[in-house]
Amino acid sequence: MAHPLSGANIGTLLRAVARAGPPTKPLSAAAILGAVLARSPFSAAEKIIIDSRLPRAETLAPPVFILGHWRSGTTHLYNVMVKSGAFAFVPPVATGLPWDLFGLARAFRPLLEKALPEHRYIDNIPVTPDSPQEDEIAVANMTDLSFYHGIYFPKAFEEFVRRGLFFDGCSEADIERWKRRFVYLLRKLSKYQDGKTLLIKNPVYTARLALLRNMFPEAKFVHIRRNPYEVFVSMRNFYRKLFAEFALQPFDHVDIDEAILSVYERMMDALEREAAQLAPPTYLDLAYEDLDRDGVGTISRIYDQLQLPGFGTARPKFEAYLASVRSFEKNKFAYSDEAAAKVEQRLARFIRKWGYRRPGA
Repeated sequence: MAHPLSGANIGTLLRAVARAGPPTKPLSAAAILGAVLARSPFSAAEKIIIDSRLPRAETLAPPVFILGHWRSGTTHLYNVMVKSGAFAFVPPVATGLPWDLFGLARAFRPLLEKALPEHRYIDNIPVTPDSPQEDEIAVANMTDLSFYHGIYFPKAFEEFVRRGLFFDGCSEADIERWKRRFVYLLRKLSKYQDGKTLLIKNPVYTARLALLRNMFPEAKFVHIRRNPYEVFVSMRNFYRKLFAEFALQPFDHVDIDEAILSVYERMMDALEREAAQLAPPTYLDLAYEDLDRDGVGTISRIYDQLQLPGFGTARPKFEAYLASVRSFEKNKFAYSDEAAAKVEQRLARFIRKWGYRRPGA
């Protein structure tokens, strides 16, 4: 289970390979395929046993979604909000074994937890058995419509990114299959965590606000944004580390800077367009800098404007967690003139709109 794709079903794995070509790392590919095949009968048995016991999609409590481009503070906000204890979230075992959440994941949970990395690959944020995770790695194990397949199979990086983020070139049947698998994951997470309201964090969904509102008309959304200069240099690190760790094919041809800038532009344009008529208690926009400066006050604002219950009861938990991470050392990156020029050329309208400046200027 060293590679995330070890938790995929055989159909997802085959569709991804058919689009990108075979892996060029035979040992990793063999380990992934072996894990997928070995799990298959257990995954099938779980589906037969558990499906009738899952809540129906229409009975799920309206989810709360955390949106925001990668490296914009979504993880920090997620980590704070789950401390209330009122939300269901995506635990590490669900990202790796979404098909086996009630069977193999429970049977092998102690071993899986021991295998967790001490920190995330892309930063210094600790990983524990109860650390909330974005659901995209789980989704990538359930469907080939995922941004992460571009990381795993870089030969088709651009195609996977366009399809996995924006559904470019996807048929209605493709999109409907993604929706069914996504809802199926939410139903399993709800059952796994006693029917609590789902709190889902996924940067991918920043470009899917209208779709999610159509699927969950009463859902609530909080978008967190950060200085585009900082996002850009941090995303360079994001891609380089994830490619080095998980790519099953060569990735030297990928233009990382262009990938960051083009996705950021398109994602933020989509969000701006789809959120134009929205306001609390449905949608809230906030700055990472506010969360960093006044964590408790910002969480109070989220609860108040989105009309979420329980802030008063949960406040001591928020305060304790924020105090525990006060000394957390963030990644630090150099802001070169070359990087700043790229950001200013492509993302100037967002910098002006939100009133940001180049760090250190």
